[in-house]
Amino acid sequence: MMRLSSSSLPQLPDRVEQPAYDRDKVTIGLVHLGIGAFHRAHQAVYTDKILADDPSWGICGVSLRSADTRDALAPQDGLYTLKVQDGQGERLSVIGSIVEILVAPENPEAVLSRMADAATRIVSLTVTEKGYCHNPATGTLDENHPDILHDLQNPSKPKSAIGFIVEALARRKAAGAPAFTLLTCDNLPSNGHVLKRVVTRFAELRDPELAAFVADVASPSTMVDRIVPATTDADRAAITAALGFSDAWPVMTEPFRQWVVEDDFPLGRPAWETAGVVFVEDVSAFETMKLRLLNGSHSTLAYLGYLAGAETVADAMALPGMEDLVEALMRDEVSPTLPPLAGFDLPAYRRALVERFNNPALRHRTWQIAMDGSQKLPQRLLGTIRDRIQAGAPYDRLALGVAAWMRYARGIDEAGKAIDVRDPLSARIAELAQGSDDPEEIAKALLGMKEIFGDDLGADPDFRAQIVRALSRLFSEGSAAVLQSFKKG
Repeated sequence: MMRLSSSSLPQLPDRVEQPAYDRDKVTIGLVHLGIGAFHRAHQAVYTDKILADDPSWGICGVSLRSADTRDALAPQDGLYTLKVQDGQGERLSVIGSIVEILVAPENPEAVLSRMADAATRIVSLTVTEKGYCHNPATGTLDENHPDILHDLQNPSKPKSAIGFIVEALARRKAAGAPAFTLLTCDNLPSNGHVLKRVVTRFAELRDPELAAFVADVASPSTMVDRIVPATTDADRAAITAALGFSDAWPVMTEPFRQWVVEDDFPLGRPAWETAGVVFVEDVSAFETMKLRLLNGSHSTLAYLGYLAGAETVADAMALPGMEDLVEALMRDEVSPTLPPLAGFDLPAYRRALVERFNNPALRHRTWQIAMDGSQKLPQRLLGTIRDRIQAGAPYDRLALGVAAWMRYARGIDEAGKAIDVRDPLSARIAELAQGSDDPEEIAKALLGMKEIFGDDLGADPDFRAQIVRALSRLFSEGSAAVLQSFKKG
């Protein structure tokens, strides 16, 4: 079967939305590091909507690890299908905003040249929490990270996003060109500040003069939200049948999308507000709300759901007691810790989250959400727990989420089978906890990981006691039975 491509666009079914602009006139103004499914369902879609009015904002996508995305999309001229689906139906559109894809390990020089080009005004990134090579508990650069050590020794052949950013800025400084704006779109609290901090520190380790230049780089914080499951072979087959053409890497997502951005772009920016982006002076309140309500409950239901045998989020929500647990977690334990959001309907937002989690068309795997838990826990659950402790308020459900992570990250499921734990600290976690079935021993070992729990939580006897109680229940009763205890009525 023929592939989706520029030449096949005129032959697509009428119900498939197509780019409303001439792609031959699109030039690159934005380089995006981490050209994964989330970016292609979120930022690339917003950008696709503005290119008819300003074609100077085409995207160069950069894969920092694998050539898979480039190999899938290059024969398609960078085009791919976006499938928006819920229980009511689906909507298909072809996205054309990505006009170039580079693979960093194959040709780091091509990536650096593109970033250093004066036409590049924004460098954005979705590299997940671990891609920042930082300590999640402190938000500072991990100066002993293998990629950071490599990049300091090999500045022209970097591996990390941080190394690429600083080397590209060094080249712009040498050429007398202004710095591009850094735009992080990852789920980190104060993500723009975290990125600026680690980039500036890396520059200091290279050269104090360069650090002074980097210190003036704009790095607005953002809040992003859209649920994007991993694409399956069944998804590819369904898209091929709908298009009449093969699409090697379509993207599945939900109708909901949100992007809140601090408006700090010295070299200009796309008119994303016409596509629905909300520009604000300070994004922190929105960011905290999303990290704690959506991401915190998402992680909690993912670990508990996986342990109870639920493959997807919707499956997990169908477990007796899960919806009640999630609603109470958000309403009673998380919401009281949130900063005020004038005019924002928080109860409606919580109801929308429950509805999204229950979307049967969105097969978002609990295993996918469970990845990289050591990097996610500090932002999604532990910050909320700290606020509850300071307020002298209970946090039983939050503690259950942390305990479920420990039970999962230990690497052995409730049937005694191995779990494929994907986490940068998985080997260390397994070494500390896999040999024990004793909740007290497991809690003591994992709470000693200061890069996750800091100096405070690991040493807090009440917090440890809560975790031990929750872990004991998970071991003795099983996740499904624990969940049932939260069922109302």
